[in-house]
Amino acid sequence: MWSPRGQMGSISRRSALRFLAIGTILAPALGACEGSSGFRPMYAASTVADTNAKLAAVSFGTIPGRVGQRIRNELIFQGTGGGHGLPPEFHLDVAIREQVISTLVRKDGDAQSQIYNLEAKFQLVRLGDKKVLFEGTSYARASFERFNSIYSNVQARQDAEDRAAKAIAQDIKTRLAAYLSGTA
Repeated sequence: MWSPRGQMGSISRRSALRFLAIGTILAPALGACEGSSGFRPMYAASTVADTNAKLAAVSFGTIPGRVGQRIRNELIFQGTGGGHGLPPEFHLDVAIREQVISTLVRKDGDAQSQIYNLEAKFQLVRLGDKKVLFEGTSYARASFERFNSIYSNVQARQDAEDRAAKAIAQDIKTRLAAYLSGTA
């Protein structure tokens, strides 16, 4: 907002001109980083194709349990788009830990709602030399209501598990894409 004296808020014209001058000086230097080993946009056209090819070359180990299978299926679909993958160059191992926390507990001890917590530790291994390239942990939480009907409770928990599994798979895929677009 301009004041009557020609100054913007608390920034004077002199400060604004300094900022523009510094930006003009640094712009060519930062632009030069894109072509070298410096900054590179992850979603540039050539990078996306390379990253998608690397994601399609990841094999996924079996993850025990219903939720583990949901995570694995999501990762496979997100990596290949439902098609056939490339010959594997990498292998991803995932171990999960599940927990249900009761909230809003009534006086009689019944919970009105619960929170489903899911933790997934993962390791990306290069198949050529069995070297662990990347590892991390993803977390997801999904709440669900408790009802008088047993079927409703089972379905509500399964829906929460599915939401958490999808969130974990998306997080792992994004982190793998970021890693594979840069170094692998």
